[in-house]
Amino acid sequence: MNTTPNTHTARSPDDEDPLDSYSRTVIQVAGIVTGQVAAIEVTGGGRGGQVRIGAGSAVVFTADGYMLTNAHVVAGARAGQAVFADGTATEVDIVGSDALSDLAVIRGWTATPAPATLGDAETLRVGQLVIAVGNPLGLAGSVSAGVVSGLGRSIPTWAGPNRRVIEDVIQTDAALNPGSSGGALADTRGRIVGINTAVAGAGLGLAVPINATTRRIISALLTDGRVRRAYLGLVSTPVSLNAGLVLRTGQRQGLRVVEVIPGSPADQAGLKGGDLVLSAGRRPVASAESLQKLLFSDAIGVPLPITVLRSGAAVDVFAVPREMVDTH
Repeated sequence: MNTTPNTHTARSPDDEDPLDSYSRTVIQVAGIVTGQVAAIEVTGGGRGGQVRIGAGSAVVFTADGYMLTNAHVVAGARAGQAVFADGTATEVDIVGSDALSDLAVIRGWTATPAPATLGDAETLRVGQLVIAVGNPLGLAGSVSAGVVSGLGRSIPTWAGPNRRVIEDVIQTDAALNPGSSGGALADTRGRIVGINTAVAGAGLGLAVPINATTRRIISALLTDGRVRRAYLGLVSTPVSLNAGLVLRTGQRQGLRVVEVIPGSPADQAGLKGGDLVLSAGRRPVASAESLQKLLFSDAIGVPLPITVLRSGAAVDVFAVPREMVDTH
């Protein structure tokens, strides 16, 4: 009779190493998303053009071959090529781009993999696990994982001689490098909640969110190839209001102005860094997206009332948004 004690007892699911669960989730999502992300090269010479002017990633989002990428990836391009993880390739045309959101739509000439499922970045929470898939530094099908570090960020960027602001971006600590731009940021169910962008540089992991506003932008790009946008010129970040301000204003959040772009409509209206935006168009403002929703074509040239809190006092200004003109 064997009297050796059994030291290998069965582990219950509750005893599972959290890192094993984390790894399994990342592996599952990578298995779903990697095939939906292409490495792209774009050219300025049209079909068959030989002048390579950019490279990055793109995400298939329709069954008939439309893909999402970044506007800065395809800036100045007329055509290109997309190569998928299984080795298949297709020539692509540039359908349209929107510099203010840094989104662009391209379309493959031939069959593409099954499309990704677009999610809703409005469901994200700081600290939530996200997985980035792209082609950083030309390394196709690369996967990195991290957490949502911040939401509702605004980042200034240069487009030729003009300074612009990309609104409402997701900040993540998932590693992004040149070539990651246009790739997928996915949640733990494999739904695409953002399109990665490396436009800010400085090692920041940033992604353009998929939400109601960006879906409207994508629809306009599919229909018209461009988006007529009203431009204010604010760099902002959402902040929670203290208890006194909640009682005073009836809202829990506002937008802190981090920077005002010189010469912009916001600058001309007298808005200043440090202002706390409470409302725009007589509607409470709690995020960059809530402001973006007011800045489509029907807002161009129309005075927009904005209420800010400055040095403890409410200040009303009128800004006149102008059309964002793409100089590329």
